[in-house]
Amino acid sequence: MARWCYRHRLVVLLLWVGALFGLGFSATTAGTDYANVFSLPDTDSKSAYDLMQKAFPNSSGDTDTVVWKVDSGSVKDQSVQTRIQPALDKIAGMKGVGEVTGPYSGARGAAQISSDGTIAYAQITFAEQANAVPKELVQKVVDTAQAARRDGLHVELGGQAVQRVEEPPGGIAEGVGILAAAVVLFLAFGSFYAALLPIGIAIFGVGTGLFSTQLLSHATDIPDLAPLLATLIGLGVGIDYALFIVTRHRRGLQRGLDPEESAVVALNTSGRAVLFAGGTVCIALAGMLVTQLRFLDGVVIGTSLTVVLSVLAATTLLPALLGFLGPRVLSRKQRRKLENGPEPERTDNLAVRWSAAVQKRPRRIAVFALVVMAVLAFPVLSLRLGATDQGNDNASTTTRKAYDLLADGFGPGFNGPLQVVTSSGDTATLVKDIEATKDVARVAALPPTGGVTVIQVVPKTSPQSVETDDLIDTLRDKVIPEAGATGHVGGVTAISKDFASVTGDRLPLFVATIIGLSFLLLLLAFRSLVVPLTAALMNLIAAAASFGVLVAIFQWGWGLSLLGLGKEGPINAFLPVIMLSLLFGLSMDYQVFLVSRMHEEWVHTKDNARAVRVGLAETSRVINSAALIMVCVFLAFVLSGNTGAATAGVGLAAAVALDAFILRTALVPAAMHLLGNSNWWLPAWLDKSLPHLAVEPAEEPAPVVPDGPSSAVHGFVRTTDGEPVEGAAVTLLSAGGRQLDRVESLADGSYIVSVPGPGTYLLATTAPSYGSIARHVTVTDDPLVYDVELAEGEVDAVN
Repeated sequence: MARWCYRHRLVVLLLWVGALFGLGFSATTAGTDYANVFSLPDTDSKSAYDLMQKAFPNSSGDTDTVVWKVDSGSVKDQSVQTRIQPALDKIAGMKGVGEVTGPYSGARGAAQISSDGTIAYAQITFAEQANAVPKELVQKVVDTAQAARRDGLHVELGGQAVQRVEEPPGGIAEGVGILAAAVVLFLAFGSFYAALLPIGIAIFGVGTGLFSTQLLSHATDIPDLAPLLATLIGLGVGIDYALFIVTRHRRGLQRGLDPEESAVVALNTSGRAVLFAGGTVCIALAGMLVTQLRFLDGVVIGTSLTVVLSVLAATTLLPALLGFLGPRVLSRKQRRKLENGPEPERTDNLAVRWSAAVQKRPRRIAVFALVVMAVLAFPVLSLRLGATDQGNDNASTTTRKAYDLLADGFGPGFNGPLQVVTSSGDTATLVKDIEATKDVARVAALPPTGGVTVIQVVPKTSPQSVETDDLIDTLRDKVIPEAGATGHVGGVTAISKDFASVTGDRLPLFVATIIGLSFLLLLLAFRSLVVPLTAALMNLIAAAASFGVLVAIFQWGWGLSLLGLGKEGPINAFLPVIMLSLLFGLSMDYQVFLVSRMHEEWVHTKDNARAVRVGLAETSRVINSAALIMVCVFLAFVLSGNTGAATAGVGLAAAVALDAFILRTALVPAAMHLLGNSNWWLPAWLDKSLPHLAVEPAEEPAPVVPDGPSSAVHGFVRTTDGEPVEGAAVTLLSAGGRQLDRVESLADGSYIVSVPGPGTYLLATTAPSYGSIARHVTVTDDPLVYDVELAEGEVDAVN
């Protein structure tokens, strides 16, 4: 497939460009139809909402607030009323607004003015819940209310619907993330064209994914959160997958391969790993379905589709683009060097030295890495799921200003009133009992309609405080039953609490599902029980540490002001599910790329120490570069203005950094050195019953030479002092890594391996106490004399 795409590159490019613009035109013409279907069946808050919707169809929607404050005088002054009341009347007449209750009329109007007379509010009740109210309507309400401002009269708006229109325009976070990724890629490659390739692949993958998701929104329920998360994950994996393939291709060019052959080898090795890694990401995302939270179904569709298209772009469009660039994928300096012949393998770079250090001190490095991760994971013990509110918004937003004004004028609990909805029983007794309940500031019963009574309960504490959660439990478990009434506690605060409870209850099943599926995939790929067990454990460690970082920043408030994200509070309840899906998928990516190279070496040499050392030396640099790019992309979503996206971005950036720089670079290889050959243990009966799933390419047959006899490579294995090395293992491998011959050096250090015919081969030499070395050798019709010199502790990583 790679060869076909390379040779028919113009056709492939035109197909992708046509698909991107065709989907874009169709999606733009059709528009969006995102539906935030948020339902919590079998919860008390859902029962309360159903009763309200039945009795008050125009009042069961989201309630937002207009707040105004005067610097001097009173809000009752005629000059204030003549500016505010016309605006409220205009809002009340808008289609989609159920009712507007202000302080200047009605029996309850006086209660909507603060005791000092400087702050007042009006409630706007929409006909729909916040996530279903059109943004155009909300923006019209905001503009109408704020038009009443003048010197000395401040007008702000709060509520969930208003919060949705406060977000900055889309594209800023994505643009900053792509720009940061481009800088990292240019520094890593030194070539402008090579740096553009991963960016281009990500744009095609994310673009077609987002347009397809937009079209699918007309056929199924997809929340408006899905495109944001799809962009988040799509940019990360799209750039990373292309980076892995381009790196392998550049390495092939530097070794003297023809551009077409180099591209084919890169796709047939790293491309296979990309396919497998993309599959693991999709499986991890699909794990969200077991939570049975309907609004996550659309998230799974949007994100998985974007990942699939990113993988498709990396495995079809990328080889076509490599065909257009040819050797220009290398920097000018590298191309000039290549004119003098293939570059020799480097054995003195940082990755090789680090790999040797891990082999020498695996126990010490493993303990240090575990201590670091444990310290970072410690805050997770105080994790509290809930929902952030306008009090956590940036201080410059109108929602945060409205929140603070209401808290100043009417108490902190006013921003999250509870709704006790009753359908039978003694309502008067229930109201008295609620008034006598601890942490209740005020109670007001609305006139009954259709046998349903709504009692507004204002707590003394803020909506996201622990005391408010306890008050909800008290009302449900004690106050309502003891009053002999049939009632339910609803409202935004109660819904948030129920959602956190449901998510917490289903989280263990979700984690078990994605770990189990990932375990099976790795078991099939690497034919080992220990490798997938190690991966599962490492993923749990990474998850704990990343959530520890989230708790420290967003719940404890450490450094939160530097991010410009407002005030600390509980962690949004939906974040664990979404973050764990993305985290497990991305962690499996790095595990696949790291261990697949180790497994390739193990299959050819059966030397665990060499396999781990070479695998780490050859993949750590590209894994760390990929992780750095992902960190830049994820951190850029702090600029999105969406608190959930910003929190997920920071959490994923921390998770990827810890996973790549500590787990995959230190803890995983150290553990594999300590475990030895047991890394690759699989019972024989299980090996026979499992289907084969190859991440590495199939071994090519030995070259057939029709004319002439076989040749040989022979020589001596000596130390740097010229002493012969006895018992050194000398292995001849094909260019693709297939073992052709293997011998041990004699007492005088001599060896001889047979060669099937002329060509370029890999000669690998390993000796206890002397490490390993591998070199490419070119054999003609005549035997080749090749002496090997081993230094003590030498490590040479050759692909």
